[in-house]
Amino acid sequence: MCGIVGAVAERNITAILLEGLKRLEYRGYDSAGVAVYTNDQKLERLRRPGKVSELELALAEEPLVGRLGIAHTRWATHGAPSERNAHPHFSGDLAVVHNGIIENHEALREQLKALGYVFTSDTDTEVIAHLLDHKLKDLPDLTVALKATVKELHGAYGLAVISAQQPDRLVAARSGSPLVIGLGMGENFLASDQLALRQVTDRFMYLEEGDIAEIRRDSVQIWDLSGQVVERESVQYRDGAEAADKGKFRHFMLKEIHEQPAVVQRTLEGRISQNQVLVQAFGPQAAELFAKVRNVQIVACGTSYHAGMVARYWLEELAGIPCQVEVASEFRYRKVVVQADTLFVTISQSGETADTLAALRNAKELGYLASLAICNVGISSLVRESDLTLLTQAGREIGVASTKAFTTQLVGLLLLTLSLGQVRGTLTKGVEATLVEELRRLPTRLGEALAMDSTVEKIAELFAEKNHTLFLGRGAQFPVAMEGALKLKEISYIHAEAYPAGELKHGPLALVDNDMPVVTVAPNNELLEKLKSNLQEVRARGGELIVFADEQAGMTNGEGTHVVQMPHIHDILSPILYTIPLQLLSYYVAVLKGTDVDQPRNLAKSVTVE
Repeated sequence: MCGIVGAVAERNITAILLEGLKRLEYRGYDSAGVAVYTNDQKLERLRRPGKVSELELALAEEPLVGRLGIAHTRWATHGAPSERNAHPHFSGDLAVVHNGIIENHEALREQLKALGYVFTSDTDTEVIAHLLDHKLKDLPDLTVALKATVKELHGAYGLAVISAQQPDRLVAARSGSPLVIGLGMGENFLASDQLALRQVTDRFMYLEEGDIAEIRRDSVQIWDLSGQVVERESVQYRDGAEAADKGKFRHFMLKEIHEQPAVVQRTLEGRISQNQVLVQAFGPQAAELFAKVRNVQIVACGTSYHAGMVARYWLEELAGIPCQVEVASEFRYRKVVVQADTLFVTISQSGETADTLAALRNAKELGYLASLAICNVGISSLVRESDLTLLTQAGREIGVASTKAFTTQLVGLLLLTLSLGQVRGTLTKGVEATLVEELRRLPTRLGEALAMDSTVEKIAELFAEKNHTLFLGRGAQFPVAMEGALKLKEISYIHAEAYPAGELKHGPLALVDNDMPVVTVAPNNELLEKLKSNLQEVRARGGELIVFADEQAGMTNGEGTHVVQMPHIHDILSPILYTIPLQLLSYYVAVLKGTDVDQPRNLAKSVTVE
């Protein structure tokens, strides 16, 4: 979602702020702005709707030169995308940027209006600025005033504040929205993501829930939720900066699709032995906890939810454990009956997804056996607040439409399934050994699927003039079909739906005609013959079929039928493999449509608000 960058230094920091915003563009946004305490000893700002490039042009015409500043990319929640609603927001001599949502902003707005404050935007953030300005009248120290201010805020926030009256510091607060401090030599920085600061430092300090920070050129001081001064560990960021470079690829999404063999290999490293999964990869208490598990509850959003749906098939078939999968935004707002000895599993790329994080916190009050996070970000809130963790090791994912995060989540969930079956004795050693061997071969199989890149690119031409698409799958391939439909609608803006193939006669068949392509995944399993019958129903109605079929399935091209032969793979691992051509298809259709592949409209990478 929104991005924050801040700096306090002995050099001009405007270029640093601007570069930080560029590095956060992947998160999704609709406006950008910067505020700097200039060398003229004034607090000045520039804001522009649209891309960071628009702000860059404005700064070229009206340079802001100073040693203290904050910057922001906004994704609209309160008020339409516009210059007046863009951050930073001013009140008196201070400037504020904010990620998150202030739930009691309306009540605070009325109180502040009664005190004489005039609002110039529709945002909840301006409430924070005026409230802090009001507190400064009685509490002249900026840090002390911020501590008093946040006590009145309800909701989620990552805040950064500067003041013309106290230009020696940048102050920050974190509650439900991540913030990281970048440590330099005689200069320090703040951001909502360490990627924003990789051009100036590789040392970082992560704020925890409830922290308040005072950041000066030569010092950082942090107070925890109870008001006590605390030390937060300084860590060195070791991931390569190449994650922010598209390299030879036209878009980050295509680069990340092609990274999947390597990142899946990384997900497996250190987690499997010659013939079994190493259960301790989930944590030192994993074996003891897994032995008690009799049920699994999976909660996630979007692409991660689809990964959870695949895992349900695996858990019940291989480990013999009942599994429920639910969208986090629904789970957190309904009354839940908790089955005894249920493992609560959350899945998230960022580990900061607001609904998933809230569901985890709610689950802690409901009596689940333990919580497990499948996540890509080791320092995220979801990881820190879960009992057990498996990091997917996918590396930085820049494209808004998730690709490598999804496949590594699937691998992590299969490792979980095999671990539960192993510990509980419901999985025979022969089956586990076979699947571990298949996992070893998986990166090679994914590479073979990626080698069909040019074939899929030609298939994409069938969609150039289409506005609707139907995706079909059976068994564990149904969630894969759902993921394929989601990818297509996300980046090409084509309306797409997914159904279990057996549901065709129950309604979707009415949609089928020669203007609606039907995309199907067809591994060689016990449902293949039934799937072939379903496809005949489509052809009989004039529907055009695109079938990604196992090379041993015996399916060939025909009139209105386009078959892409897939490498043979064990049925259990087929959902991972069949994801690849659907990602490529959505990518090439989007390129043909001329959409913004890496930053599709209205979407954000990390959904840190409801």
